[in-house]
Amino acid sequence: MSALDMSKNPVHLGPGGKASVQPEFTGGMDWYMAYGERHDGDGVEGRLVAMHSFTAPWDGWEMHPKGAEIVLCVSGRMVLHQETPEGTRTIALEPGQYAINEAGVWHTADIEGTATALFITTGLGTEHKPR
Repeated sequence: MSALDMSKNPVHLGPGGKASVQPEFTGGMDWYMAYGERHDGDGVEGRLVAMHSFTAPWDGWEMHPKGAEIVLCVSGRMVLHQETPEGTRTIALEPGQYAINEAGVWHTADIEGTATALFITTGLGTEHKPR
């Protein structure tokens, strides 16, 4: 096997220590739907590991009802916003810093310039809403 680019081919981590390379990421909801068809059987133990670069604020909010998500800033700067029962929390992330979106917490991000982040997500049941 040759080296792979995480921003192009995310990885699914499954039960029993399994890791499987995913088809090339398109950014569309159809990609996520197909991912779910392949791996929803792993339940909350399955994790999607992906890396994305951004040049603009996210245009929506998302929420993972079945498990936590780790957001690790790899380069640039991003400001993560989380809607919690206590109110909106804002977390600025710089390279090497991470935050955790707990299960059920709606989140979005603002980007300053260009930022790249690594995501480790329990994607089962993920929901979206406009920002």
